[in-house]
Amino acid sequence: MSERPELALRAKELDAADELAPLRGRFVLDDVVYLDGNSLGALPVNVADQVADVIRRQWGEQRIRSWEENGWWTAPERIGDRIAPLVGAAPGQIVVGDSTSVNVFKALVAAVRMAGDGRDELLVDATTFPTDGYIAESAARLTGRTLRPVTPADVPAALSERTAAVLLNHVDYRSGRLHDLPGLTAAVHARGALAVWDLCHSAGALPVGLDEHGVDLAVGCTYKYLNGGPGSPAYLYVRRELQDRFDSPLPGWTSHAEPFAMSPAYAAAPGAVRGRVGTPDILSMLALEAALEAWDGVSVEAVRAKSLALTDFFLECVGAYTEPGRVECVTPAAHAERGSQIALRCPDAGEVMKRLIERGVVGDFRHPDVLRFGFTPLYVGFADTERAARVLGELLSR
Repeated sequence: MSERPELALRAKELDAADELAPLRGRFVLDDVVYLDGNSLGALPVNVADQVADVIRRQWGEQRIRSWEENGWWTAPERIGDRIAPLVGAAPGQIVVGDSTSVNVFKALVAAVRMAGDGRDELLVDATTFPTDGYIAESAARLTGRTLRPVTPADVPAALSERTAAVLLNHVDYRSGRLHDLPGLTAAVHARGALAVWDLCHSAGALPVGLDEHGVDLAVGCTYKYLNGGPGSPAYLYVRRELQDRFDSPLPGWTSHAEPFAMSPAYAAAPGAVRGRVGTPDILSMLALEAALEAWDGVSVEAVRAKSLALTDFFLECVGAYTEPGRVECVTPAAHAERGSQIALRCPDAGEVMKRLIERGVVGDFRHPDVLRFGFTPLYVGFADTERAARVLGELLSR
């Protein structure tokens, strides 16, 4: 379809009125329309120099002294407190370290232990990201529980007095569907079970409200909307009221109450610290800490408002630039059910995404037929959005 000047003009006007538009300058970007921040966030401009300081001065000159003098030892909790307001948590409940998969394992096994022996079933999101399912299956075998996959919509009906814990994704990684965290958490609690949430596709994109909604345990990565870098450490949230009961299946030395006493008997540290395992991965940890400075002065509510505006505008532009029926949106239209991505289904999605990337529009492909576009409001604008839809339309009309 031909170019629509009115859409380009409206994009320009929306960008001019966007209070978050100046934040783009906090990132290293080029002329590419980058709509894959839901896989790997862009590099914040301050990270390279700060990491260079960590390597050259802190490690190169101060060496072992940096554990104390530069705060290396306390980095997992300090950075956890920096993430906390982005997911609606008070300080002292998040520890940073390990991968999402490892933290899912810690959270699930600890949840089963807290639930008690009378509860012999684990529920897991049947549409979950694969690793969550793999870890849940292993945790069930390890603890002698039965694993039952159910869709999030079916969780309330599936709950029973047998349920120990429920593992759910806040946003579905394929479709971008936002699940009802408050309602599902309340349903889980009403049956006496614990709620464990995976926030990988919501943290940094929309308000989460962990404390407000009484979530028991949560995990998430930091390399998507939090822009921490490839493989940056994940985090674990343990609700304050549960911390004294949190019994980690990986009781490493750094979660010991006296880690340098080198005692042969384990005694868990108080608070969220007991979610730690081994020596913190300092280089990636401090790169993440630097990256989180991009959030200084930023409201998650403002980010959410822009996210919805961007995805609404993208859908409007896709409708204008593509032939009816050429693509199908699998992301819910309702704002209450939409994360910060749009997933479009088309038969030749893999080839289409390759051609989009060649034309300077970067999203990603999910098997078998989904084009996935992630909208990071800190650096994606409305002109980017219009251009992406226009290029998509041009490619699909050939």
